Amino acid sequence: MAGHSQFKNIMHRKGAQDAKRARAFAKLIREITVSARQGLPDPAFNPRLRSAVQAARVANMTKDTIDRAIKKATGEGGGEDYVEMRYEGYGPAGVAIIVEALTDNRNRTASDIRSAFSKFGGAMGETGSVSFQFERSGVIRYPASVADADAMLEAAIEAGADDVESTEEGHEIRTGIEDLFAVRDALEEKFGPAESAKLEWRPNVTVELDEEKARSVMKLIDVLDEHDDVQTVTANFEVSDAVAQALADA
Repeated sequence: MAGHSQFKNIMHRKGAQDAKRARAFAKLIREITVSARQGLPDPAFNPRLRSAVQAARVANMTKDTIDRAIKKATGEGGGEDYVEMRYEGYGPAGVAIIVEALTDNRNRTASDIRSAFSKFGGAMGETGSVSFQFERSGVIRYPASVADADAMLEAAIEAGADDVESTEEGHEIRTGIEDLFAVRDALEEKFGPAESAKLEWRPNVTVELDEEKARSVMKLIDVLDEHDDVQTVTANFEVSDAVAQALADA
C-alpha cells in the first residue's frame, strides 16, 4: 500500500523532529499497563505485553519504568483504569481516519476527538463509518540490517506470514490477526527481538492528495496524535514522493 507506507514515513519523520519524549513515554506506559491488566503481568506469558515492553525498550525506556508500569496493572502501584476506544471519521478531502485510544474518561476523550475533527475540517462519525475502507492485520518490523530481503522473505513465509515488504529502511512483515504472535516468535528465534509487533489498520481504498490538501489533513492528524489518550492514528490518503518529501521537510 503505497499510500499507507508514505503516510507512515511522513509520520515517522515528523515524529523524529517534533515528538515530545515525555508524551511518547506516557503512551508506551499506558499500553504496558493495559496489556498487563488484560493478561498475566509476565511478558513471557502475555504476547501483547511482550510487544509493549519491546516497544518501550526500543524507545530506550528504563527497566525500572517498565516494571513500575506493570506493577500499576497488578494494583501495587494504583493508577487509573483505562479502556480501549476507537473513533472514526472523515478529515479534509474525504480522507478516512481511524483513531485508537486508551482512556480513563470516555466522555472527555470522545468530546476532544470530536472537537478536533470539527476544528480542522473533518467530522467524526459512528464506529464502523470508515473502518470498512481498511483491513486489520498483524505487522512486524525489523531493521534492514538483520537480514537481506530474500532471507527475510524465506523466514517469514516459513513462519506463516502473509507478505513481506523490504526496503532500505527495514523489513515489514504482514500476518493474519491470529498469526501475529506466532510469526513474531518464530522470527525472533532466527533474527532476535523485533522492533515492533502489533495489529494495525491498513487502507484498502486510498485518496490521492496534492500538497495543499495533504497539509490540511496532516494538521488534523498531528492534533489527534498529540492527544494524551490517543495511541494510534491511521488515515487512507496517498501522496506523490514529491509531496511526501515536502511534508516531511516542513
